[in-house]
Amino acid sequence: MVYSRWRASGATFIAVLIMIVFLFPVYWMAKTSVTPITELYHNPPHILPVKPTLESYINNFINNKDMIGYIGNSVIIAVGTMLLSLLLAVPAAYALARLSIKGKAVIMILLLSIQMLPGIMMAMPLYMMFSKVNLTDNFVGLIFADLIHALPFAIITLRPFFLSLPGGLEEAAMIDGCNKFTSFTKIILPLVTPGLLTVAVFCFLFGWGDFIFALTLTTGNSVRPLTLGLYRFIGQYGTEWNNLMAVATLAAFPIIIIFVSMQKYVVGGMTAGSMKD
Repeated sequence: MVYSRWRASGATFIAVLIMIVFLFPVYWMAKTSVTPITELYHNPPHILPVKPTLESYINNFINNKDMIGYIGNSVIIAVGTMLLSLLLAVPAAYALARLSIKGKAVIMILLLSIQMLPGIMMAMPLYMMFSKVNLTDNFVGLIFADLIHALPFAIITLRPFFLSLPGGLEEAAMIDGCNKFTSFTKIILPLVTPGLLTVAVFCFLFGWGDFIFALTLTTGNSVRPLTLGLYRFIGQYGTEWNNLMAVATLAAFPIIIIFVSMQKYVVGGMTAGSMKD
């Protein structure tokens, strides 16, 4: 009994230690955002903020409206990437899981291969193609670019959920009076809700955190996302760390909220999807 308690206490201590190590950069980011510029380069650095101030937040989000525009652009791109990924991935994953299609293995290998390609390799070819069809400097082009990584991930993640469903669900629904479309929307989709939520969260993050495609496909501030707004604080002669961290903290806030509120679905969805293929 004593050994079990010590073992549980040791495991808890290790878990807390690991959590502190992983969360410390987040704390340091938030701490730097409220640190006066005169204290940023103090040696040794202060662990706790000294004379904290909200000046960086006021300068970037109240006095300067550009960051609000960047945030709005990021929301449009992230939501557009999420919705379009779901719209295309759901029927594709269903077809690969439930229908008799030749060449499924080849399709899955192609999807996995696209996932392994780094964005920097595709940025310039995309720019050359998009510039010829007027898809640069607009939201549609950025959403399509982010879709390159989001869509294969969504299909690969959703397919095991459809595979896990009993084979006779559609036939039973059609016997009860449903057609193929209503059996899919009213019977199949509700059963794969955890997978849909998991894919929605990660596809949103693909669009929210994109930097390479946004840097390559945009030249003006009208459609640039928040990731490029962060880049403006990095100059040739130095970095405005307090301003950079203030904007980064606000940029990370939606991500933290999403994962905290939906962690049950995301973790459960990823686990279920990995075990049911």
